[in-house]
Amino acid sequence: MHYPWWHVPFLTSPMLIGIVSLLHVIVSHYAVGGGLFLAVETGYAYRTRNAGYLAYLKDHAWFFILVTVVYGAITGVGIWWTIGLASPLATETLIHTFVFGWGMEYVFFVLEIVSAFIFYYYWGRLAPQTHTRIGWIYAISAWISLVLITGITAFMLNTGAWPQNRDFWVGFLNPQFVPQVLARTGGAFLLASLYVYLHATFKVKEVGLRNLIESRSARPALAGAILVVLGGLGWYLFLPESARAALVAASALNVLMVLIFAVTAAVFVMLYLGPYRNPGWLSPGFAILFFGLGLAAITTGEFVREAVRKPYIVYNVVMSNQILPEEIPALRKSGYLEGGTWTKALVAAQYPQVMNGDEIEEARLLALPEADQVRLGQVLFQYHCNGCHAAEVGYSAVAQMIRGWTPDMIRALVQQPERVNFFMPPWAGTPEEAELLTKYLAAIAPPHPAGMYYGNQR
Repeated sequence: MHYPWWHVPFLTSPMLIGIVSLLHVIVSHYAVGGGLFLAVETGYAYRTRNAGYLAYLKDHAWFFILVTVVYGAITGVGIWWTIGLASPLATETLIHTFVFGWGMEYVFFVLEIVSAFIFYYYWGRLAPQTHTRIGWIYAISAWISLVLITGITAFMLNTGAWPQNRDFWVGFLNPQFVPQVLARTGGAFLLASLYVYLHATFKVKEVGLRNLIESRSARPALAGAILVVLGGLGWYLFLPESARAALVAASALNVLMVLIFAVTAAVFVMLYLGPYRNPGWLSPGFAILFFGLGLAAITTGEFVREAVRKPYIVYNVVMSNQILPEEIPALRKSGYLEGGTWTKALVAAQYPQVMNGDEIEEARLLALPEADQVRLGQVLFQYHCNGCHAAEVGYSAVAQMIRGWTPDMIRALVQQPERVNFFMPPWAGTPEEAELLTKYLAAIAPPHPAGMYYGNQR
C-alpha cells in the first residue's frame, strides 16, 4: 500500500518480471562462465602457440561481448524497470537492506565492462601474459558480481535470522546463500560450454580445432552439472517450511523439479559419453539440442525458485501483495482502502458520500449502489490479489478458479484466503471491504460448465 499498483493485463506484473528475468538469466550466467572460458583458453592457446585457436577465441570474444554486454545490459536494465514498477516495496526493501552490496556489485560491474572491452579491442596489441591477466580480471569480477547478486536474491527466499537481527551480513549470508552460489556457478559453467558449442559448430570448419574446443569445453560443463545438482539439493534442504510445503503441494512444481534433475543428468551423460570421451560429436544439431536442454534446466529452475516464495516476495518481510506483515492488523481495523494513499484518494474523489472528514466510513461502503460496490471490489482485487492472479482471463485467473462457486464460498475465501490455500497472504481489510471483494468476484465468476452433475441436480 506504499505505492500505486502497476496493472498488466492478462500476464500480471509479477509474471512480466519473470519473463524479463529469464531473458536476462540465460545471458548473465554465460557472462560469468564465458569469461572464465576465455581467460583459461586464451592462456592455454598462448602457451601452446595455437594460432588457429587464438583466432577462434578472438572471434568468440566478439560474440561474447555482443551477447553479454549489449543484450545483457538491456535486459539487466529491463529487470530494474519491471521490478521498480511491479514490486516497488520489495525493491525498496532490498535496496535499503543491501545498499553496500549493490554498491560493491556496481564497482565490479564497471570493472567487468572495462576489462571486457580491453580484452577484445587490444587483442594482439598486448603481451600474451598481460592479455591473459585482463581476461582473468574480467572472469573474477563477473563471478564476484554473481556472488553479490546471489546473496541478495537468495535472501528473498530465506531471510534467516535477519528479521530479528537486521544486520547486512546476517541477511547476505542467509541459509540459501551457499547452495544458490554453487548452483549458479555450476549453471554458469554449464551454460557457457553450451554457448561455445553453439558458436563453434557454425564458425569452425577445421575438424581438429573443433574437436579441441569440444573436448576442452566438456570439462567445465561436467563440473557445472555436478555443482547444479549439489546446489539444488542444498537449496531444497534450506528451504523455509512454507516454501517446502508450497513445493510439495503444487504438482506442477514437482514435475518441474523432476524435469530439472532429469535434464541435468541427461546433459551430464551426453557430455561424458560424447565430447569428453569421444570428441567428434559436435554438429549443429547436437549443439542446438544441448543448448535447448541447458536453457530448459536454467529457466525451469528460476521459475520454481520464484514460485515457492509465496505468500511472500521477500520471506517474512514483504507479502506477495506488497504489504508488510506487521501492517495487516492495522489495515484490518482502519480499512485496506483507507491504508493506501492511492486507494483513499480514489474513494474520496469518486465516492465523497462515504467520507467522514478525511477518513473512509467503512459502514457507508455497503450503502453504495450495487454497481459501485462491485467497482470498489475490483479496486480491492487489483491491489490485494493481482500480484498473483489475473481477474477473468490470463495467468492464474481467479474467475476460472471460482467457476460455479456460491457467494458464501467466495466470502469464506476472501475472509480467510490463507485457510483455503496456505500460500496465499491473509486478508488485510475490514469485513465491509471483504463484502465488496466478494461481490466483485461473484460478478465475474462464470457458471459451472454445462453437463456437470451436482448431487441430484444436473
